[in-house]
Amino acid sequence: MFPRFSEGKVDVSTFVGIDVSKEHLDWAVHGSSAGGRLAHDEEGLQALVDQLRELSPTLVVLEATGGLEMPVLAVLSVAAVPVAVVNPLQIRNFARATGRQAKTDRLDAKCIAHFAAAVQPPLTPMPEATTLELELLLARRRQLITMLVAEKNRLSGLVGPRRVARVVSSINRIIETLEKELKKLDDELKDKIEKSPLWRAKDELLRSVPGVGPGTSRTLLFDLPELGTLNRKQIAALVGLAPFNHDSGKIKGRRAIWGGRASVRSMLYMASVACMRFNPVIRAFYDRLKTAGKPTKVALTACMHKLLTILNAMVKANRPWQVAAA
Repeated sequence: MFPRFSEGKVDVSTFVGIDVSKEHLDWAVHGSSAGGRLAHDEEGLQALVDQLRELSPTLVVLEATGGLEMPVLAVLSVAAVPVAVVNPLQIRNFARATGRQAKTDRLDAKCIAHFAAAVQPPLTPMPEATTLELELLLARRRQLITMLVAEKNRLSGLVGPRRVARVVSSINRIIETLEKELKKLDDELKDKIEKSPLWRAKDELLRSVPGVGPGTSRTLLFDLPELGTLNRKQIAALVGLAPFNHDSGKIKGRRAIWGGRASVRSMLYMASVACMRFNPVIRAFYDRLKTAGKPTKVALTACMHKLLTILNAMVKANRPWQVAAA
Protein backbone atom coordinates (compact mmCIF):
# COMPACT_ATOMS: atom_id res chain seq x y z
CA MET A 1 0.00 0.00 0.00
CA PHE A 2 1.35 3.40 -1.04
CA PRO A 3 0.50 6.56 0.99
CA ARG A 4 -0.10 9.56 -1.24
CA PHE A 5 0.02 13.10 0.13
CA SER A 6 -2.25 15.72 -1.44
CA GLU A 7 -3.27 18.99 0.25
CA GLY A 8 -2.57 17.61 3.70
CA LYS A 9 -4.57 14.41 3.16
CA VAL A 10 -3.15 10.89 3.08
CA ASP A 11 -4.58 8.58 0.43
CA VAL A 12 -3.59 4.92 0.91
CA SER A 13 -3.85 3.00 -2.36
CA THR A 14 -4.24 -0.76 -2.17
CA PHE A 15 -3.11 -2.93 -5.08
CA VAL A 16 -4.04 -6.61 -5.19
CA GLY A 17 -2.71 -9.40 -7.41
CA ILE A 18 -4.54 -12.69 -7.95
CA ASP A 19 -2.93 -15.81 -9.40
CA VAL A 20 -5.74 -17.85 -10.96
CA SER A 21 -5.41 -21.59 -11.45
CA LYS A 22 -7.92 -24.35 -12.05
CA GLU A 23 -8.03 -25.36 -8.39
CA HIS A 24 -7.00 -22.28 -6.42
CA LEU A 25 -7.08 -18.50 -6.17
CA ASP A 26 -3.92 -17.09 -4.57
CA TRP A 27 -4.11 -13.39 -3.76
CA ALA A 28 -1.71 -10.88 -2.26
CA VAL A 29 -1.59 -7.17 -1.45
CA HIS A 30 1.44 -5.16 -2.50
CA GLY A 31 3.46 -3.93 0.48
CA SER A 32 1.38 -5.96 2.93
CA SER A 33 1.23 -9.46 4.38
CA ALA A 34 -2.49 -9.65 3.61
CA GLY A 35 -3.59 -12.38 1.23
CA GLY A 36 -4.06 -16.11 1.12
CA ARG A 37 -5.32 -19.07 -0.86
CA LEU A 38 -8.94 -19.87 -1.66
CA ALA A 39 -10.58 -22.68 -3.58
CA HIS A 40 -11.56 -21.80 -7.14
CA ASP A 41 -15.24 -22.60 -6.64
CA GLU A 42 -18.42 -20.74 -5.73
CA GLU A 43 -17.58 -20.57 -2.01
CA GLY A 44 -14.02 -19.45 -2.72
CA LEU A 45 -15.18 -16.73 -5.12
CA GLN A 46 -17.67 -15.39 -2.57
CA ALA A 47 -14.99 -15.41 0.13
CA LEU A 48 -12.66 -13.52 -2.21
CA VAL A 49 -15.30 -10.86 -2.84
CA ASP A 50 -15.98 -10.48 0.89
CA GLN A 51 -12.29 -10.08 1.74
CA LEU A 52 -11.62 -7.63 -1.07
CA ARG A 53 -14.64 -5.53 -0.13
CA GLU A 54 -13.13 -5.08 3.34
CA LEU A 55 -9.89 -3.85 1.75
CA SER A 56 -11.60 -1.51 -0.76
CA PRO A 57 -8.69 -2.00 -3.22
CA THR A 58 -7.64 0.69 -5.68
CA LEU A 59 -7.02 -1.98 -8.31
CA VAL A 60 -7.09 -5.78 -8.59
CA VAL A 61 -5.07 -7.39 -11.39
CA LEU A 62 -5.49 -10.88 -12.87
CA GLU A 63 -3.56 -12.68 -15.57
CA ALA A 64 -5.45 -13.86 -18.66
CA THR A 65 -5.32 -17.65 -18.23
CA GLY A 66 -7.23 -19.14 -21.15
CA GLY A 67 -10.68 -18.37 -19.74
CA LEU A 68 -10.07 -19.48 -16.13
CA GLU A 69 -10.03 -15.82 -15.11
CA MET A 70 -13.51 -15.09 -16.50
CA PRO A 71 -15.55 -16.25 -13.44
CA VAL A 72 -13.26 -14.16 -11.21
CA LEU A 73 -13.65 -11.14 -13.50
CA ALA A 74 -17.43 -11.62 -13.48
CA VAL A 75 -17.90 -11.81 -9.71
CA LEU A 76 -15.54 -8.91 -9.03
CA SER A 77 -17.20 -6.75 -11.69
CA VAL A 78 -20.66 -7.46 -10.26
CA ALA A 79 -19.31 -6.58 -6.80
CA ALA A 80 -18.01 -3.24 -8.18
CA VAL A 81 -14.38 -4.16 -7.41
CA PRO A 82 -12.00 -2.38 -9.84
CA VAL A 83 -10.29 -5.16 -11.81
CA ALA A 84 -7.93 -5.40 -14.79
CA VAL A 85 -7.00 -8.50 -16.80
CA VAL A 86 -3.50 -8.35 -18.32
CA ASN A 87 -1.41 -10.41 -20.72
CA PRO A 88 0.72 -13.00 -18.84
CA LEU A 89 3.72 -11.98 -20.95
CA GLN A 90 3.62 -8.54 -19.32
CA ILE A 91 3.80 -10.12 -15.88
CA ARG A 92 6.67 -12.43 -16.86
CA ASN A 93 8.66 -9.55 -18.32
CA PHE A 94 7.98 -7.47 -15.22
CA ALA A 95 9.13 -10.34 -12.97
CA ARG A 96 12.40 -10.66 -14.90
CA ALA A 97 12.95 -6.89 -14.78
CA THR A 98 12.50 -6.88 -11.00
CA GLY A 99 14.80 -9.88 -10.50
CA ARG A 100 12.19 -12.44 -9.43
CA GLN A 101 13.46 -15.95 -10.17
CA ALA A 102 11.55 -18.18 -7.75
CA LYS A 103 8.08 -19.28 -8.79
CA THR A 104 5.18 -20.36 -6.61
CA ASP A 105 1.51 -19.41 -6.78
CA ARG A 106 1.94 -17.21 -3.69
CA LEU A 107 4.98 -15.45 -5.16
CA ASP A 108 3.17 -15.06 -8.49
CA ALA A 109 0.33 -13.27 -6.68
CA LYS A 110 2.83 -10.93 -4.98
CA CYS A 111 4.48 -10.22 -8.33
CA ILE A 112 1.11 -9.44 -9.92
CA ALA A 113 0.28 -7.12 -7.01
CA HIS A 114 3.64 -5.35 -7.48
CA PHE A 115 2.87 -5.04 -11.21
CA ALA A 116 -0.54 -3.56 -10.37
CA ALA A 117 1.05 -0.89 -8.17
CA ALA A 118 3.85 -0.04 -10.59
CA VAL A 119 1.99 -0.11 -13.92
CA GLN A 120 -1.65 0.46 -12.90
CA PRO A 121 -3.18 -0.96 -16.11
CA PRO A 122 -6.61 0.25 -17.24
CA LEU A 123 -9.73 -1.47 -15.93
CA THR A 124 -11.18 -4.35 -17.94
CA PRO A 125 -14.91 -3.95 -18.60
CA MET A 126 -17.01 -7.05 -18.08
CA PRO A 127 -18.20 -8.35 -21.48
CA GLU A 128 -21.92 -8.41 -22.15
CA ALA A 129 -23.58 -11.83 -21.75
CA THR A 130 -23.62 -12.53 -25.49
CA THR A 131 -19.97 -11.57 -25.89
CA LEU A 132 -18.89 -13.69 -22.92
CA GLU A 133 -20.76 -16.73 -24.22
CA LEU A 134 -19.26 -16.30 -27.68
CA GLU A 135 -15.76 -15.99 -26.22
CA LEU A 136 -16.19 -19.22 -24.25
CA LEU A 137 -17.55 -21.03 -27.30
CA LEU A 138 -14.61 -19.87 -29.39
CA ALA A 139 -12.18 -21.00 -26.68
CA ARG A 140 -13.80 -24.43 -26.84
CA ARG A 141 -13.48 -24.38 -30.63
CA ARG A 142 -9.73 -23.78 -30.34
CA GLN A 143 -9.47 -26.72 -27.93
CA LEU A 144 -11.27 -28.99 -30.39
CA ILE A 145 -9.01 -27.89 -33.24
CA THR A 146 -5.92 -28.58 -31.10
CA MET A 147 -7.18 -32.09 -30.30
CA LEU A 148 -8.11 -32.70 -33.94
CA VAL A 149 -4.65 -31.69 -35.17
CA ALA A 150 -3.02 -33.92 -32.54
CA GLU A 151 -5.06 -36.95 -33.62
CA LYS A 152 -4.35 -36.36 -37.30
CA ASN A 153 -0.64 -36.07 -36.52
CA ARG A 154 -0.79 -39.38 -34.66
CA LEU A 155 -2.50 -40.99 -37.63
CA SER A 156 0.09 -39.71 -40.08
CA GLY A 157 2.84 -41.05 -37.79
CA LEU A 158 1.53 -44.59 -38.03
CA VAL A 159 3.65 -46.02 -40.86
CA GLY A 160 5.09 -49.44 -41.54
CA PRO A 161 4.84 -51.86 -38.59
CA ARG A 162 3.38 -49.10 -36.41
CA ARG A 163 0.22 -48.94 -38.55
CA VAL A 164 -1.88 -51.41 -36.56
CA ALA A 165 -5.48 -51.64 -37.74
CA ARG A 166 -6.92 -51.45 -34.21
CA VAL A 167 -5.03 -48.22 -33.46
CA VAL A 168 -5.91 -46.68 -36.84
CA SER A 169 -9.63 -47.37 -36.36
CA SER A 170 -9.50 -45.91 -32.84
CA ILE A 171 -7.87 -42.67 -34.05
CA ASN A 172 -10.31 -42.42 -36.98
CA ARG A 173 -13.27 -42.68 -34.58
CA ILE A 174 -11.87 -39.89 -32.43
CA ILE A 175 -11.24 -37.73 -35.51
CA GLU A 176 -14.80 -38.31 -36.73
CA THR A 177 -16.22 -37.40 -33.30
CA LEU A 178 -14.13 -34.23 -33.06
CA GLU A 179 -15.10 -33.14 -36.58
CA LYS A 180 -18.80 -33.62 -35.77
CA GLU A 181 -18.44 -31.65 -32.53
CA LEU A 182 -16.53 -28.91 -34.36
CA LYS A 183 -19.25 -28.68 -37.02
CA LYS A 184 -21.91 -28.46 -34.31
CA LEU A 185 -20.00 -25.72 -32.50
CA ASP A 186 -19.45 -23.75 -35.73
CA ASP A 187 -23.19 -23.85 -36.43
CA GLU A 188 -23.90 -22.59 -32.91
CA LEU A 189 -21.38 -19.77 -33.25
CA LYS A 190 -22.85 -18.76 -36.60
CA ASP A 191 -26.36 -18.74 -35.14
CA LYS A 192 -25.39 -16.56 -32.17
CA ILE A 193 -23.51 -14.08 -34.34
CA GLU A 194 -26.46 -13.77 -36.72
CA LYS A 195 -28.80 -13.10 -33.80
CA SER A 196 -26.65 -10.23 -32.50
CA PRO A 197 -26.92 -7.15 -34.79
CA LEU A 198 -23.63 -5.71 -33.51
CA TRP A 199 -21.62 -8.88 -34.05
CA ARG A 200 -23.33 -9.62 -37.37
CA ALA A 201 -22.38 -6.18 -38.71
CA LYS A 202 -18.73 -6.62 -37.66
CA ASP A 203 -18.63 -10.14 -39.07
CA GLU A 204 -20.00 -8.99 -42.44
CA LEU A 205 -17.53 -6.11 -42.53
CA LEU A 206 -14.51 -8.37 -41.99
CA ARG A 207 -15.73 -11.05 -44.38
CA SER A 208 -16.11 -8.51 -47.17
CA VAL A 209 -12.31 -8.88 -47.63
CA PRO A 210 -11.49 -11.57 -50.22
CA GLY A 211 -9.69 -14.39 -48.44
CA VAL A 212 -11.18 -13.70 -44.99
CA GLY A 213 -13.56 -16.50 -44.08
CA PRO A 214 -15.78 -17.15 -41.06
CA GLY A 215 -12.96 -18.70 -39.00
CA THR A 216 -10.70 -15.67 -39.43
CA SER A 217 -13.56 -13.25 -38.80
CA ARG A 218 -14.64 -14.96 -35.58
CA THR A 219 -11.10 -15.20 -34.26
CA LEU A 220 -10.56 -11.49 -34.88
CA LEU A 221 -13.90 -10.60 -33.29
CA PHE A 222 -13.32 -12.57 -30.10
CA ASP A 223 -9.55 -12.69 -29.69
CA LEU A 224 -8.79 -9.17 -30.89
CA PRO A 225 -11.51 -6.84 -29.57
CA GLU A 226 -9.04 -3.93 -29.86
CA LEU A 227 -9.26 -4.13 -33.68
CA GLY A 228 -10.21 -0.69 -34.99
CA THR A 229 -9.37 1.12 -31.74
CA LEU A 230 -5.57 1.25 -32.14
CA ASN A 231 -3.23 2.60 -34.81
CA ARG A 232 -1.47 0.23 -37.20
CA LYS A 233 1.74 0.02 -35.18
CA GLN A 234 -0.06 -0.67 -31.92
CA ILE A 235 -2.31 -3.38 -33.39
CA ALA A 236 0.68 -5.07 -35.07
CA ALA A 237 2.61 -5.11 -31.79
CA LEU A 238 -0.43 -6.48 -29.93
CA VAL A 239 -0.78 -9.40 -32.35
CA GLY A 240 2.97 -10.01 -32.49
CA LEU A 241 3.52 -8.93 -36.09
CA ALA A 242 5.74 -5.93 -35.34
CA PRO A 243 9.38 -6.87 -36.12
CA PHE A 244 11.84 -6.18 -33.31
CA ASN A 245 15.51 -5.35 -33.77
CA HIS A 246 18.22 -7.67 -32.44
CA ASP A 247 21.21 -5.31 -32.49
CA SER A 248 24.13 -5.10 -30.10
CA GLY A 249 27.04 -2.72 -30.65
CA LYS A 250 28.23 -3.08 -34.22
CA ILE A 251 26.29 -6.31 -34.73
CA LYS A 252 23.08 -5.88 -36.69
CA GLY A 253 20.84 -8.86 -36.06
CA ARG A 254 17.93 -10.02 -38.15
CA ARG A 255 14.59 -8.44 -37.23
CA ALA A 256 12.00 -10.93 -36.04
CA ILE A 257 8.46 -11.08 -34.72
CA TRP A 258 7.59 -12.65 -31.36
CA GLY A 259 5.02 -12.63 -28.56
CA GLY A 260 1.51 -11.31 -29.07
CA ARG A 261 -1.65 -13.33 -29.58
CA ALA A 262 -0.74 -16.62 -31.19
CA SER A 263 -4.32 -17.60 -32.07
CA VAL A 264 -4.81 -14.39 -34.08
CA ARG A 265 -1.41 -14.72 -35.75
CA SER A 266 -2.10 -18.33 -36.77
CA MET A 267 -5.45 -17.39 -38.27
CA LEU A 268 -3.93 -14.43 -40.15
CA TYR A 269 -1.36 -16.82 -41.61
CA MET A 270 -4.11 -19.07 -42.98
CA ALA A 271 -6.03 -16.03 -44.25
CA SER A 272 -2.91 -14.68 -46.00
CA VAL A 273 -2.42 -18.02 -47.75
CA ALA A 274 -6.05 -17.83 -48.93
CA CYS A 275 -5.44 -14.24 -50.07
CA MET A 276 -2.73 -15.52 -52.41
CA ARG A 277 -5.61 -16.92 -54.50
CA PHE A 278 -8.53 -14.59 -53.92
CA ASN A 279 -7.24 -11.14 -52.94
CA PRO A 280 -5.63 -9.12 -55.76
CA VAL A 281 -4.13 -6.51 -53.41
CA ILE A 282 -2.38 -9.01 -51.13
CA ARG A 283 -1.33 -11.15 -54.10
CA ALA A 284 0.25 -8.17 -55.87
CA PHE A 285 2.02 -7.16 -52.65
CA TYR A 286 3.39 -10.70 -52.21
CA ASP A 287 4.59 -10.87 -55.84
CA ARG A 288 6.33 -7.53 -55.48
CA LEU A 289 8.22 -8.71 -52.39
CA LYS A 290 9.23 -11.98 -54.04
CA THR A 291 10.46 -10.12 -57.11
CA ALA A 292 12.58 -7.96 -54.80
CA GLY A 293 14.25 -11.14 -53.55
CA LYS A 294 12.50 -11.52 -50.17
CA PRO A 295 12.31 -15.07 -48.76
CA THR A 296 8.88 -16.70 -48.87
CA LYS A 297 8.49 -16.63 -45.07
CA VAL A 298 9.38 -12.95 -44.88
CA ALA A 299 7.02 -12.08 -47.73
CA LEU A 300 4.16 -14.03 -46.18
CA THR A 301 4.70 -12.39 -42.77
CA ALA A 302 4.62 -8.99 -44.48
CA CYS A 303 1.31 -9.99 -46.10
CA MET A 304 -0.08 -10.91 -42.68
CA HIS A 305 0.97 -7.48 -41.41
CA LYS A 306 -0.62 -5.73 -44.41
CA LEU A 307 -3.85 -7.72 -44.09
CA LEU A 308 -4.10 -6.84 -40.40
CA THR A 309 -3.48 -3.16 -41.18
CA ILE A 310 -6.25 -3.19 -43.81
CA LEU A 311 -8.72 -4.90 -41.47
CA ASN A 312 -7.89 -2.49 -38.65
CA ALA A 313 -8.49 0.52 -40.91
CA MET A 314 -11.78 -0.93 -42.18
CA VAL A 315 -13.16 -1.50 -38.69
CA LYS A 316 -11.99 1.94 -37.53
CA ALA A 317 -13.73 3.63 -40.49
CA ASN A 318 -16.65 1.14 -40.47
CA ARG A 319 -16.26 0.66 -44.22
CA PRO A 320 -16.33 -2.63 -46.17
CA TRP A 321 -13.58 -3.83 -48.49
CA GLN A 322 -12.69 -1.58 -51.41
CA VAL A 323 -9.79 -2.42 -53.73
CA ALA A 324 -8.93 1.22 -54.37
CA ALA A 325 -8.81 2.08 -50.66
CA ALA A 326 -6.73 -1.00 -49.82
